[in-house]
Amino acid sequence: MVNVGYTLMCEQVGPKQLVDHAVRAEAAGFDHLVMSDHYYPWLDAQGHAPYAWSVLGAVAHATSRVDLMSFVTCPIRRYHPAVVAQKASTVGVLSDGRFTLGLGAGENLNEHVVGGWPHVQQRHEMFEEALQIIRPLLNGETLTFSGNHFDVPDAYVWDRPDRPVPMAVAASGRQSATLAAEYADGMIATDPLPHLVEMYEEAGGAGRPRYGQVAICYGPDEAECRKIVHDQFRWFGLGWKVNADLPDPDAFAAATQFVREEDVAQGISCGPDVDKHVEAFKKFVDAGFTHVALVQVGAEGQPMFLDWAQEELLPRLREL
Repeated sequence: MVNVGYTLMCEQVGPKQLVDHAVRAEAAGFDHLVMSDHYYPWLDAQGHAPYAWSVLGAVAHATSRVDLMSFVTCPIRRYHPAVVAQKASTVGVLSDGRFTLGLGAGENLNEHVVGGWPHVQQRHEMFEEALQIIRPLLNGETLTFSGNHFDVPDAYVWDRPDRPVPMAVAASGRQSATLAAEYADGMIATDPLPHLVEMYEEAGGAGRPRYGQVAICYGPDEAECRKIVHDQFRWFGLGWKVNADLPDPDAFAAATQFVREEDVAQGISCGPDVDKHVEAFKKFVDAGFTHVALVQVGAEGQPMFLDWAQEELLPRLREL
């Protein structure tokens, strides 16, 4: 049975609402919660970007059963990897071991606030060094590290959960899938690609969790849902190579100015039809993902979505 998650989208609601939605999602029966980690929203229409790690601490305290995950944190610019290990371990303690550290190579949108955005090859080198730093610190080792991009003269994380915080790494191709298999306990992807799962397993990740995410927009009026998705999620189809390099919401607005409602609706299921949303989710199950988190697009529709998910959607997803 696939593990069903709910996404706490830091780009579309504020911090107090996120904590409230987390509590509601746990009560509704979701298995895990994933949280985005942004400095900017993708588009101005989304309108929010609270500090994810403060919210994660509050969510860890306000919930008791549901698993938690950063989805995903970039440990190469805004955050030094040694600090990422410390805060991940702290959330692990606060949540009584329910936290998984999701990591990725990041986007210019969020990382340029502390300086220039490195070339893609340099980013990959930095990301691998970050993994080499974070893994031993999560495991309770005292670390001395000297690399091409990061130096750690002496580091040790004092407060850690009983079991080390597990890591999952975002993958989009063979190189990143191999990194996930070598350094992490799970793989993350936002597209339901069977060959990506196969590459991860071939590299040594067989039997480990594979985390996916699917955006939907549930509501009683399909036309209204399509408008919401176009307003707030039309960047979704640009692809990782574009998303990683655009610098701010204005750039995303310019890049998507010719995207139509029907273009977005082809990739994101909209409206009240539960079968459509189940089918969107099922693509990840069929591709071999073990954990799939739903994104309900639109701030105002979250409480309604959570009530509907408890009554109608989750029972259907449990059957997959």
